[in-house]
Amino acid sequence: MRNACMPVSMTIRGIPNEVRDALAERASRAGQSLQEYVRAELIELARRPTMAELMERIRARKAATSSAVTTEQVLHNLDEDRR
Repeated sequence: MRNACMPVSMTIRGIPNEVRDALAERASRAGQSLQEYVRAELIELARRPTMAELMERIRARKAATSSAVTTEQVLHNLDEDRR
């Protein structure tokens, strides 16, 4: 079993030059190396749920609360909030 703090290296092949350049520019603006920037982005990406996970959470929450709000009610509430 791998220690959670043990660093892991990975190589990603086939990155188009324009993608690499865009990421390098973002890293530069953030005052980071390309490796630091991509590492931070990957950590953030892994922390966010996927769309499938998010939808499953919504379904589970809806089932647990027996929520029956209609689309019309949601739209009405949004319109009220804008006033």
